[in-house]
Amino acid sequence: MMTKKTISASRASLILFLCQMITALEVPLDPILLKELSQPPTITQQSPKDYIVDPRENIVIQCEAKGKPPPSFSWTRNGTHFDIDKDARVTVKPNSGTLVINIMNGGKAEAYEGVYQCTARNERGAAISNNIVIRPSRSPLWTKEKVEPKHVREGDPLVLHCSPPVGLPPPIIFWMDNSFQRLPQNERVSQGLNGDLYFSNVKPEDTREDYICYARFNHTQTIQQKQPISVKVFSMDSLNETISANLSDTGFYGAKPLTERRPTLLTPVGSTSNKVELRGNVLLLECIAEGLPTPVIRWIKEGGELPINRTFFENFKKTLKIIEVSEADSGKYKCVARNPLGSTHHTITVTVKAAPYWITAPRNLVLSPGEDGTLICRANGNPKPNISWLTNGVPIAIAPEDPSRKVDGDTIIFSDVQERSSAVYQCNASNEYGYLLANAFVNVLAEPPRILTPANKLYQIIANNPALLDCAFFGSPVPEIEWFKGVKGSILHGDLYVFHDNGTLEIPVAQKDSTGTYTCVARNKLGKVQNEVHLEVKDPTMIIKQPEYKIIQKGGQVSFECTIKHDRTLMPTITWLKDNGELPVDERFIIHKDSLAIMNVTDKDDGTYTCVANTTLDSVSASAVLTVVAATPTPAIIYDRPDPPFDLELTDQLERSIQLSWIPGYDNNSPITNFVIEYEDGMREPGVWHYQTEVHGTQTTVQLKLSPYVNYSFRVIAVNEIGRSQPSEASEQYLTKAAKPDENPSGVQGIGSEPDNLVIIWEPLKGFQSNGPGLQYKVSWRQKDVGDEWTSVIVANVSKYIVSGTPTFVPYEIKVQALNDLGYAPEPAEVIGHSGEDLPMVAPGNVQVHIVNSTLAKVHWDPVPLKTVRGHLQGYRIYYWKVQSLSKRRRRHVEKKILTFSGNKTHGMLPGLEPYSSYKLNVRVVNGKGEGPASPDKLFKTPEGVPSSPSFLKISNPTLDSLTLEWGPPTHPNGVLIAYTLKFQPINSTHELGPLIEIRIPANETSLILSNLNYSTRYKFYFYAQTSVGSGSQITEEAVTIMDEGKLAMASRQVDIATQGWFIGLMCAVALLILILLIVCFIRRNKGGKYPVKEKEDAHADPEIQPMKEDDGTFGEYRSLESDAEDHKPLKKGSRTPSDRTVKKEDSDDSLVDYGEGVNGQFNEDGSFIGQYSGKKEKEPAEGNESSEAPSPVNAMNSFV
Repeated sequence: MMTKKTISASRASLILFLCQMITALEVPLDPILLKELSQPPTITQQSPKDYIVDPRENIVIQCEAKGKPPPSFSWTRNGTHFDIDKDARVTVKPNSGTLVINIMNGGKAEAYEGVYQCTARNERGAAISNNIVIRPSRSPLWTKEKVEPKHVREGDPLVLHCSPPVGLPPPIIFWMDNSFQRLPQNERVSQGLNGDLYFSNVKPEDTREDYICYARFNHTQTIQQKQPISVKVFSMDSLNETISANLSDTGFYGAKPLTERRPTLLTPVGSTSNKVELRGNVLLLECIAEGLPTPVIRWIKEGGELPINRTFFENFKKTLKIIEVSEADSGKYKCVARNPLGSTHHTITVTVKAAPYWITAPRNLVLSPGEDGTLICRANGNPKPNISWLTNGVPIAIAPEDPSRKVDGDTIIFSDVQERSSAVYQCNASNEYGYLLANAFVNVLAEPPRILTPANKLYQIIANNPALLDCAFFGSPVPEIEWFKGVKGSILHGDLYVFHDNGTLEIPVAQKDSTGTYTCVARNKLGKVQNEVHLEVKDPTMIIKQPEYKIIQKGGQVSFECTIKHDRTLMPTITWLKDNGELPVDERFIIHKDSLAIMNVTDKDDGTYTCVANTTLDSVSASAVLTVVAATPTPAIIYDRPDPPFDLELTDQLERSIQLSWIPGYDNNSPITNFVIEYEDGMREPGVWHYQTEVHGTQTTVQLKLSPYVNYSFRVIAVNEIGRSQPSEASEQYLTKAAKPDENPSGVQGIGSEPDNLVIIWEPLKGFQSNGPGLQYKVSWRQKDVGDEWTSVIVANVSKYIVSGTPTFVPYEIKVQALNDLGYAPEPAEVIGHSGEDLPMVAPGNVQVHIVNSTLAKVHWDPVPLKTVRGHLQGYRIYYWKVQSLSKRRRRHVEKKILTFSGNKTHGMLPGLEPYSSYKLNVRVVNGKGEGPASPDKLFKTPEGVPSSPSFLKISNPTLDSLTLEWGPPTHPNGVLIAYTLKFQPINSTHELGPLIEIRIPANETSLILSNLNYSTRYKFYFYAQTSVGSGSQITEEAVTIMDEGKLAMASRQVDIATQGWFIGLMCAVALLILILLIVCFIRRNKGGKYPVKEKEDAHADPEIQPMKEDDGTFGEYRSLESDAEDHKPLKKGSRTPSDRTVKKEDSDDSLVDYGEGVNGQFNEDGSFIGQYSGKKEKEPAEGNESSEAPSPVNAMNSFV
């Protein structure tokens, strides 16, 4: 009976010549056959669905297809026909559908963004490509911003934000210094997935001025750089002095000592979050914590284990990485941050969704007229994908009718097909995460059988190996295949042969009598064809004389033999190798037909020599080691491992010992250094030898210690400097008598799993420790200090016993004794255990709260009686929560916080409180079972603190001598506001600061009109709020009063004068004079001179920031983000005012507009500035009705006045 099956993977290496698996679904790629058969189009190559192109290079969108006749190609763009002939930049490769868009000669890649689809069509159908989304890569510049220096107290956390520009694809982020060296990272300092640099706690050595974030855009091979960030860490010894000297107007009033603190999470925020990832992607979960000492991170999966072999920890275990995620990886993942002061955790709920993936993709179908068939398209995903069908690129619902076709969900059923039924069908499986598109054609052909394997092909194999005889075929309907042996042989069948679906005949174990001619016959209703192939089975190649291990003195000669036996029809070649490499090119190595000789041996000749015999069908090898030793005047001595000992004898048999003696074997010229004695237990592990002991090489007897109830056999191995001998023959067996156990179980413990039980566990005895049959354990227990008798039970084959009905958490005396059929082991030692714990009964009393400051409180309580704890006291737990803010007078969502204090403590500190707020707390005692009842809620209030900065400062309605100021109260008043303080001073055209004026404003005011100001003058304002505790953080703003109309008229007249010739000459003379002055100033500066303006700036620096100096990192240079060195020009520091003149804390406050009366200009693409200074600031048209003034020579002149 014929047997059909698929070729197994184990035979894959033997059937590499089976190039094509022939089934009823595919036309084979035989060149002659393809020229004759019609075939619908098949897409063979296409660009990826999401195709990001380099905007500097031509765009190539691939579309290749095969078919008979060769297909023609057409394209759609964004769902409509793409007329290639109308765009001179678009060409199509010859004999292809691939588009080439030429953008290197003035074209823009952005103009060709869109969704492209290729159609390949011939007379038998049309195949379509995926929707190819073309997007040019982008590497935008960094947004210009003013980077403020970071002043941090030692031990505090710090986050340096990178905020890279959004690129396509997203950039790779890394942090370096000015020397382009990567900043070191560790458990304390590390980069997050968002590119930010996180410090769990800062140290003085973190002080530096060149923390630089880089964004690398690999697609365009560009790197963008953020402005350097300066960080200054104040050590605790000098922090108070630094605050009093440099931050006199801030809310700091002294530095607290450096204290350790429990961890809190910097990212993610909150206690829970959600994450959605797609099947097959890499799941990245991140937790970065701050605390002192630096916390360590641990990851767990609730209700399960992290997947083995797919889980990796990165970034010092702050990032959990799981590759190739599947739906089974959904669940809750918890990261726990811990240091000696406590822990915190965050739970991330992971949901794994899935874009569509194939279960059964449709396959090409070749049918004969009148046959039936099916196309099956099955896909899965999460959510379940929707299956839709198209035919020749058209939805099947609106395609021409075909009576042989019936659509049933994910299956198309064909019955009684005709040649007109040929078409290409497309299956689209889609859900919200993506789609799959597959082309599969139905080709209706009527073709007689053809055999594609060459006639009279010769197969040669080695005996006792599988033989695979090929019979590649094609026909429609699918032909039936039969095999015959010999010219007039009968059909082959039975267990000696395997018949594969692709026509191949397999002989699993070919023998010499398998040699002969085999005939393959293919037949269908349209005809019959046959082909003969020939099989020759050869004898295997064998090495009958192998090279042997040799020890040779230096200067001698050695020979390795290698005699082979092979099939007489095969021509073998013999190759010699040294240490698996080629032999050295040296005339001392002489290769004979069956041997290798080495003359005048040197130390370098030491190694392994291998003889390799190759034929066209097989290969065999054998190796031997050559050891080169120093030459001696005596005749050459051969050194080798010793011969095995012999004549083993057992004497003096006792219950626990025996004497073993032996006779040593020949030492082969290397003295025996020691003997190794091994034993076998024929009762428990027959055939397994264990180490017993070893003795010196001069000793031939040994007294061996034995264990009871073991069936011993012994053997001896001799050892010298060359190696170990073969083991001796085994001694006679000796069965020791059984005895009582010598020892009791170890690791005895008594713990309770429930309030009313006691669980006794122990480490059971192993192997020889039982000393005899019938091993059992006597478990005994009694309550401690109550005078009870021992209660005992005997158990076997267990290592745990549960005592029920015990009182809650009382001490017990416990012992476990081993016994067997011969008696008990010695009396065991007693251990103390406890029955199960229960929840504590009472709450701590006399809870008192002492307010330390506005953010810290100390809590005291009385300890609970130990009898009421009902378990091991683990500590006390404080629950506290904010009831309301006393300044806002509104309740908020209650978020309880928990602090646990280990041991029998009676006080604890509550950090991180909000000033001027009402809090409640309670205290609970904790044991191994859980928490006890809570104490009554204790209400306490925190005192006032300094407020935050006002929420905004808006300046509007500028006139000749007045400005209107509006502001919002602080977001966090932290008390009752008593007043606002406004300070302001003028700034002249050389950026010198004038006298400082201070105004105190009542707390209930939200606006102010400043009068009696100078016209056309810039002012700088400093504004902050105050409580009874002190002043809060300030907010700054700059604004300008408008110009006098008379001055404007004069400027107009000056424009007319500027057209006069005498005026032009005067201006040229003035310009020449200014040039001479500039040259003199430049010479003075090079000689170390100092500008008067510089002296004035030093004398009239901003009083809010004095006495900070430029070299302390507070004031840096404004630098372009571009790489061009000539564009990195320092400018004075200023602030940027938005169009509504509202300053917010998170807004950047650096702008070139503020360096002068105004700027009419723009920036080139490379970041360089072009334009000139004019008398007014030009606004956007939508931001006001102020007129703009064109630049003129007169206005330029005004800037020098």
